[in-house]
Amino acid sequence: MKIIKAGYEILSPIDGINELQHIERIGRVCYKSEDKITEDGESAKRFIKMLIDRGHEAMIEHSSLSIKFIVDRGVSHELVRHRIASFAQESTRYCNYSKDKFGNEITVIKPCFFEESTKKYQEWKNAMSYAQDFYFTLLENGATAQEARSVLPNSTKTEIIITANFREWRNFFRLRTAEVAHPQMREVTRPLLEDLKQRIPVIFDDIKLGGIEA
Repeated sequence: MKIIKAGYEILSPIDGINELQHIERIGRVCYKSEDKITEDGESAKRFIKMLIDRGHEAMIEHSSLSIKFIVDRGVSHELVRHRIASFAQESTRYCNYSKDKFGNEITVIKPCFFEESTKKYQEWKNAMSYAQDFYFTLLENGATAQEARSVLPNSTKTEIIITANFREWRNFFRLRTAEVAHPQMREVTRPLLEDLKQRIPVIFDDIKLGGIEA
């Protein structure tokens, strides 16, 4: 059994200024102000900020991002509730973790709320080990992967790719970085938000871990 930490990977190549300029070229059609575009991207920064400040966020739907999350299946069930997005997820129906390609073991996500030195963590670890044993026993007794998966725990690692436009990602971060969000959700969404703020100017600057700055 392998225990790993949750994480994410940005799959889309990102050039932040190019993203803004793409939105600017489209958005200025609404105002017929294409003559105000500057090559250095400064006009794009001002224009996109104006769009966001005015709530004219339909324009930022013209750009999108694909992010791969490495999380447990409990978190993935919350991620797929964002309906204005496209998803691709590792399938426990078709993945047989007893095979060499998976290292002949299941992989589980370490709960960020259990310290390794505590009894709670040890109990969780024991439960994961028992689940793996029963999973492999079912496979050895002729069960298919989709049948044996019925004993896999919520902590089973999954990889899920989400593709959504910038407007949906803004909504996503408002909800999934909030204090009321599950701790394992915040574990990946908060660093991702800070990462994207560094990569793409303006688009996410006003989102402050669960809300819009007043």
